[in-house]
Amino acid sequence: MCLILFAWRKHADYPLIVIANRDEFYARPTRAAHWWDDADILAGRDLEAGGTWLGLNRLGQFAAVTNVREPGGMKPGRKTRGDLTRDYLAGSDGAEAYLQRLSLHDQDYAGFNLLLGDSRGLWFYSNREQVIRSIEAGVYGISNGAFDESWPKLSSGKDELEALLDGDVDVAQLMEILTDHRIAEDHELPSTGVALDIERLLSSRFIRSPDYGTRACSVVSMDRDQGIQFCEQNYTDAQHSGALVRESFYVGMAR
Repeated sequence: MCLILFAWRKHADYPLIVIANRDEFYARPTRAAHWWDDADILAGRDLEAGGTWLGLNRLGQFAAVTNVREPGGMKPGRKTRGDLTRDYLAGSDGAEAYLQRLSLHDQDYAGFNLLLGDSRGLWFYSNREQVIRSIEAGVYGISNGAFDESWPKLSSGKDELEALLDGDVDVAQLMEILTDHRIAEDHELPSTGVALDIERLLSSRFIRSPDYGTRACSVVSMDRDQGIQFCEQNYTDAQHSGALVRESFYVGMAR
């Protein structure tokens, strides 16, 4: 997952709206979002390591993770960051308690940004910042740098999301924000230690290249009655779309 845009307690009818892109190599085996057989989790699944980049459960808990862009940051023996979301959604801890426990061994993982929600609120933690942050009402973005860092795709994406908050939650319009493939101007690009051509490629919200790109666009909304709507469009390569997944349920209701 490389882009998360979200509105928390800003829409009259939907306290939480999340739109997010997962960027990954096309060759990495993945299953589209589904209800897992081994846990009460609705999420896509990385079939190589077993975790997920974004998901939720019947308790109304939500989780999403991005990596921190650090060239050379992956070292042998590091745990997969997809476990962070999976373990939270499959466990019994609330978000803040989970993050407090995680903070004691957060260096077991390469750099990550983790967004968690539960019935009490929304929380953020990065093992680079190492501060448990309770999110206040607002519109925010997370990519592969610091929380709400003003990268071009975050700043413009947040503006577009905020512009939709006075109306109905329209999944098609939210998906349009995620599928924007405009490249930022060179003077706007962050400097994250990768080559300039890579910075350009990664500056668009929807990434397309022969081997690597946006694999899933996800839209999650929770209304005031704790009804959850989930929509995910998957992509198999730079030109073709895969499964379209739609799910709706109320917190606490069994399948």
